[in-house]
Amino acid sequence: MPERVDAASMPLVTVVAVVRDEEPYLEAMVRSILGQDYPHPLHMVIAVGPSKDRTREIADKLAVETGRVTVVDNPTGSKPLGLNAGLERMPEGHSIFVRVDGHTVAEPTYVRRAVEALQAAGADGVGGQMLPVGDTPVQKAVARAMSHPAGLGAASFHTGGSAGPAETVYLGTFRREALERVGGYSPVYVRAQDWELCLRLRNSGSLLWFDPSLVVQYKPRRTLGAVATQFWRTGMWRREVVRRNPGTANLRYLAPPTAVVVLGTSVLLAVGGAIAGLLPLVVVGLVAPATYLLGVLAASAHAATRSPRLDLRSALALPVTLMTMHMAWGAGFLRGLTERVRTDDGV
Repeated sequence: MPERVDAASMPLVTVVAVVRDEEPYLEAMVRSILGQDYPHPLHMVIAVGPSKDRTREIADKLAVETGRVTVVDNPTGSKPLGLNAGLERMPEGHSIFVRVDGHTVAEPTYVRRAVEALQAAGADGVGGQMLPVGDTPVQKAVARAMSHPAGLGAASFHTGGSAGPAETVYLGTFRREALERVGGYSPVYVRAQDWELCLRLRNSGSLLWFDPSLVVQYKPRRTLGAVATQFWRTGMWRREVVRRNPGTANLRYLAPPTAVVVLGTSVLLAVGGAIAGLLPLVVVGLVAPATYLLGVLAASAHAATRSPRLDLRSALALPVTLMTMHMAWGAGFLRGLTERVRTDDGV
C-alpha cells in the first residue's frame, strides 16, 4: 500500500461513466462517486446511450441535484465513443481521468487511494480488483464464477494478487495527458476497448500498475440468457483483438474455443457411433464431454466452498453458469464479429 500523498499535491479529478439501461444501478453508482473522501470536489461526466428505461431521467435529475454531474448524449451507445466524450469534457485543470461503469459501486476511499497509487508508482494508469456481487442465486453464481480462475482465467483484477506492473487494468485511473497522447479509446473496439487502450499505452512507454487494495463492486447479469449474450459478444470481440494483434493470443483466450470444437466433435462422434451401433465409437466420443463435466463440477465445488461459502441454490447454479460462460465465449470467438455486433453492440 503506497504512502498517502499530501492533500495539497492531489490533482483535480473527473470521473467518467458510459451507461445504458442502468436504472436499477445508476443512482447508487453516482452517489458512491460523489461521496468519495477525495480532498477536492470530484466532477463526473455521464455519457448516456439510448435506453429503454429511466436512465436518462435519473442522470438529468442527479446533474441538477448535485451540480457536479455533466450528462452527454451517446447516440450509438458505444463505450469508446462515450469514454472519449467524457475525456473531451473534462474541465480545464483536471488532470486525472477515472473510469467507472454503471454496475459498479466504489468504496468511499477508492478515488483517493487510486490517485495516491498512481503517483507513488509513477504510473500512467492504475487499477484494482473487480469484486462481483450478486443478489439472486443465479447472479451470485455468476459473481463467483467471474472471480474464479475457471471462469475468467487468472488475471489479477479478477482473482487478486500482489501489487505491481500490469498488462491491463480494470476500469482504470489514468493521467489525462497519457490518454490524449495515444488518442484516447479506439472507436473500433466496441468491447475490449480497455485492453486495447492499455496495449497502446504500454507500447508508448507507459507503466500500468495493479493495486489489489483498490476494490470496486460489480453487479453481474441476472439471468443465464443475459450471461450467454454477454460472453458470446465478448468472445467475438476477443477474436477481433487477436486478429488485429496476433501476438496477444494465449492459452486463456484459446481454451474456450478449443473446448467448443473438441466437445462438439466428440458429441457428433458419439451420436454417429450410436446411430451406427458402434459402442466403442460412442465410448470414445463421450470421453471429452465426461472429462469436461467432471472438471466443471470440481471447479464448481472449489469455487462454491471458498469463503464466504455459497448458499445451496447458488452452488447448484454454478456448474451450468461456468458451462454457459465457456461455451458462449468460445462459440463467439469461433464465429467472429458480425457486422451487426460490430456496429450495434450494447454497453
